[in-house]
Amino acid sequence: MNRSLIWLGVALFTWGIGEAMFLIFQPIYLQQLGANPRIIGWILGAAGLMTTLVPIPSGHISDLWGRKQMLIAAWICGVLATLIMALARSLPVFVIGILLYGVTLFVISPLDSYLTAARGNWSVGRVITFSGIVYNAGVMIGPYAGGWIGDHYGLRTVYAVACCIFVFSTIFIFLIEAQPRDHHDPENPPAGLMTNRRYWNFLFIFFIVALVVYLPQPFTPNFLENQRSLSLTQIGTLGSIGGAGNTTFNFLLGMLEARTGFLLGQVGVMVYALLLWKGTGLSWFAIAYFMLGGFRALRGLGVAQVRPLVHESQMGLAYGIAETVGASTTLIIPPIAGYLYSISPYIVYPVALVAIAIGFIISFIFTPHSKHISPEHIDITHIP
Repeated sequence: MNRSLIWLGVALFTWGIGEAMFLIFQPIYLQQLGANPRIIGWILGAAGLMTTLVPIPSGHISDLWGRKQMLIAAWICGVLATLIMALARSLPVFVIGILLYGVTLFVISPLDSYLTAARGNWSVGRVITFSGIVYNAGVMIGPYAGGWIGDHYGLRTVYAVACCIFVFSTIFIFLIEAQPRDHHDPENPPAGLMTNRRYWNFLFIFFIVALVVYLPQPFTPNFLENQRSLSLTQIGTLGSIGGAGNTTFNFLLGMLEARTGFLLGQVGVMVYALLLWKGTGLSWFAIAYFMLGGFRALRGLGVAQVRPLVHESQMGLAYGIAETVGASTTLIIPPIAGYLYSISPYIVYPVALVAIAIGFIISFIFTPHSKHISPEHIDITHIP
């Protein structure tokens, strides 16, 4: 492992601590600021819109400008957004912070590109899940700390502490090395992404799966507080257990073929939805949050399956489009989940189970094994 991956891992670990301190409590704090479930759904959907708009241009810019520069810009943007949320005393100002924080998702495609270029002898799936491992090691700490601080000092204080942690994380990201930009042979340019049929077919499947696995998640913190009467500390503890599940799933699934891990991750989310629906105690909810680790792993493994389908010089843009597909679910799903929650807080989970089962069947049938989409088996200069 090279030095840059170590510093990047430390930056992701500390960011995971800070982000996980407040992210799980976001719907609850919005409720405290006066938003009802439908308004919360639309606010989260608006944040999802911001995350949907940025990956494609950021991926293309990282191909032209450089990946390290984009990573630094994203880290600084995250610090500013969290500072606004920490200082906000009203819902409108807080929403500005949420929307700006949503913009920070432009980090994903440059990050995936940076990791891919720095992976050495590792597979793409392994290095991307490595980032998930170190980030989620921080997530194991953040929710419990955030819940404890929220119970004792209020959720507003949580954002202030997270902002301070993000400052240290930003210092670490400055220590990674810059990477040379990739270029294609001008005499033999790769096919444009718009004509890459295999790439777009896979993205369609990825969109369906990413959409349905996110459905049971947005209002679960509210469900646990309002319907299951859990305290913020208990919800934070579940989030920390979820971080352990994220780390475990990223490690285990990252060792498998990307397609296999992608499918198993969906099974994990199905178990999560089932246990939240039918579980009646903290221990069942703990298992549910651990199994949710499959969600973060399958997102990374979905993106990893893109790499063999595109030319190296298109990697940032290709990852950016893939991340936009995944991020679009955060735009679409929260209003739907908010509508279902307003009808009945319990109905979200059986609906999600059916939807995830359909997504699993589609991806099982139509997602090819990685050995069938390796660069040696694809003529990237001509895709019919």
